[in-house]
Amino acid sequence: MREQRHGRRIMMTPEERDAFLAAQRTCRVATVSADGRPHATPLWFAWDGSCLWLYSITRSRRWAELQVDPRIAVVIDSGEEYGELRGVEITGSVEPVGEAPRTGTGEPFAALEVPEKIFAAKYGFGEQMFHDGRHAWLRIEPATLTSWDFRKLGGNFAR
Repeated sequence: MREQRHGRRIMMTPEERDAFLAAQRTCRVATVSADGRPHATPLWFAWDGSCLWLYSITRSRRWAELQVDPRIAVVIDSGEEYGELRGVEITGSVEPVGEAPRTGTGEPFAALEVPEKIFAAKYGFGEQMFHDGRHAWLRIEPATLTSWDFRKLGGNFAR
């Protein structure tokens, strides 16, 4: 993964980043269509400390685009006022992991044990991940990971 060079003053520490990604519920996923048009959609996610996991509908435009061109950009952010803005941008390529769609009726898939546990707890599914036979997992091992936390700037900012 390429190291963040810009904005070191406001970048999150790894611990801050991990806590932020554990607390946030929705990311924005940007893909590219076959004709080069960008496509952005919201999605739920899990962060395991090194990879971002997306639980996507396999019959979606997003899934189809990623099967043709696996390049992706994802933003997770929060804040209303300028001095509150913070977030993480991840770029890379997706890799489908496990059965698609995921039914959960087959053999357990070891690579999905951690992200499914994180996802189930984060979104209120309890101890057991719910599989509806429509979603499957996409893993992003970040090529770049950029973070920012404008609260570190201090001071008041006019609107």
